[in-house]
Amino acid sequence: IGRPGSSAEVSRTIEVVMSDNMRFSPEQIQVNAGETVRFFIKNSGKTAHELVIGDMASLQKHAEMMRQMPDMKHAEPNMISLKPGQKGGLVWHFDQAGTVDFACLLPGHMEAGMKGRVQVM
Repeated sequence: IGRPGSSAEVSRTIEVVMSDNMRFSPEQIQVNAGETVRFFIKNSGKTAHELVIGDMASLQKHAEMMRQMPDMKHAEPNMISLKPGQKGGLVWHFDQAGTVDFACLLPGHMEAGMKGRVQVM
């Protein structure tokens, strides 16, 4: 699925908005293999949201853990959690062609449709 990227390697910035309609905008993103992207992420909602990059199986497993422990706090290089109105960034290097998923793993959010996909060409 790639690896955390360095700011010095960033070739472009992609803005992603998280909202209370349980959607990311955009939900579909296209990047090139070998590209390092800065995701500029904004929570436009009135509730907390997060963006976690991974494969769907690991995202679903992590979402289940979050349902069992809703107050769990974590900070990994493949994710960002934002309170209402907050903005933040995440830099990711996409090292090979394929599909990479992302989702909000807060309880109920992914199940309500808060997920997306990065197509790496």
